[in-house]
Amino acid sequence: MPKNKGKGGKNRKRGKNEADDEKRELVFKEDGQEYAQVLRMLGNGRCEAMCIDGTKRLSHIRGKMHKKVWIAAGDIILVGLRDYQDDKADVILKYMPDEARLLKAYGELPENIRLNEGIAGGLDEEDDNAGDDYIEFEDEDIDKI
Repeated sequence: MPKNKGKGGKNRKRGKNEADDEKRELVFKEDGQEYAQVLRMLGNGRCEAMCIDGTKRLSHIRGKMHKKVWIAAGDIILVGLRDYQDDKADVILKYMPDEARLLKAYGELPENIRLNEGIAGGLDEEDDNAGDDYIEFEDEDIDKI
């Protein structure tokens, strides 16, 4: 029989998610970097992101984050801008939801950025008519029942 020379199977490649629980230091943008919100995932390690400066850029997820940090539509990310291609950027960091709220509180993100929901959120219209689903009965109506 052949001798096994590998170091393990699929579960070893998945690894452990050790760094999820611990708090990390909040990273602010530097020159050549920009905050962005993911509009949609394109596959092949790429996503379409709307940067805070108003430019829509095709962003490439770097190899260290690829298959380790999961990015979805609506996430706040830090992208590195390219000097030679203005319409493309590289994803440097994904902010956790509490970090994104802190960035908004510090004034790094503008007020019109919507956190905590995807781009297709649209829950504001339903919130205005939330009380219309209930029917109020008066005491006379209850007696008839």
